[in-house]
Amino acid sequence: MSDTAACRDAIRQAFQDFGEVLTAAEVVTRVTSRHGAAFAAAQLQSEAAAMTAGEDAPLRDLGGGKLKLAQQPPVPPPSPDDVLYRSENGIAWITLNRPVVLNAVNWSLRKGLMLALQRAVEDSGASVVILTGAGRSFCAGGDVQSAPQPEGEVVPGAMEIYLTIWSMPKPVIAAVRGHAVGQGCELAGVCDFTIASETAQLGEIQIRHGFGPPFLISPFLVGLKQAKELLMLGEVVDAHEARRLGLVNRVVANDRLEAEAEAVARKLTALPQRTVRQNKLLVNRVYEIAGFHNALNYRDDPTIQAAADAAGTETLNEHLRILREQGWDAFRTSRDAQYRQ
Repeated sequence: MSDTAACRDAIRQAFQDFGEVLTAAEVVTRVTSRHGAAFAAAQLQSEAAAMTAGEDAPLRDLGGGKLKLAQQPPVPPPSPDDVLYRSENGIAWITLNRPVVLNAVNWSLRKGLMLALQRAVEDSGASVVILTGAGRSFCAGGDVQSAPQPEGEVVPGAMEIYLTIWSMPKPVIAAVRGHAVGQGCELAGVCDFTIASETAQLGEIQIRHGFGPPFLISPFLVGLKQAKELLMLGEVVDAHEARRLGLVNRVVANDRLEAEAEAVARKLTALPQRTVRQNKLLVNRVYEIAGFHNALNYRDDPTIQAAADAAGTETLNEHLRILREQGWDAFRTSRDAQYRQ
């Protein structure tokens, strides 16, 4: 990605994270708070102004120094192309392909991802799998606006997909840029390696909606205190903090993400495959013996069931009411109110 493209991507992200209407000065402040000195103030102001030009401009000038994110393109209907698969040079590439909604998970993506994973398992020409996302994000979690799956359509659940990655003999590398939150954070976490670009943002944000994690892997990736911070505060951390916590293995420049993931994959393909797969199994078995599968089934625990029943769903229902009555922007404003700075 070029410097100009990265700058514009950071500007878009500022609008999505901090509000639909910002001044140029606020754009500079918000981008700098997220990316440090990666972009000069003059460059940010110049690019923000340039992004208002043209019929299909991503920003709109409201006058009075205020800018607004333009209307997003319509969400395409479910498609067999929601997940892409290609295999070359011993590597299977699986790409989540719903970039308009930041690869949010709906029934079609779950179905396509499971098919792609099964294809990778059976692909005799691939020893390693790289999982990534199209566009500027890996996966923004569950699609709360998704249409229900058609009646009679057989679709795997998220847990089934995660456990397929966990148990498949071939190593899986997550190549993460942009958002990897909610289900996206867990999807990246269950992969054997997670390589993040400097633009990556990871977080277990389900608590903002009022419910727990679909896949309780964070306590197995980070320490006790860090797991509580992730799950109880619902904050989003940048790539370097994610590495410090143990959510990712490596952080690289945004334009080096695929190359780094491929380099790791090539190292794996060059090693004795029987031992690579055995060592994956060995590490996984350690965690399974320590209670990994029991933890994943936490909803079946009587103590947790009782606590969940007592807590109710008032917060969740309120957020969903706002989504239903006022739309996505109002829903996000309500959900993320205390996280905006």
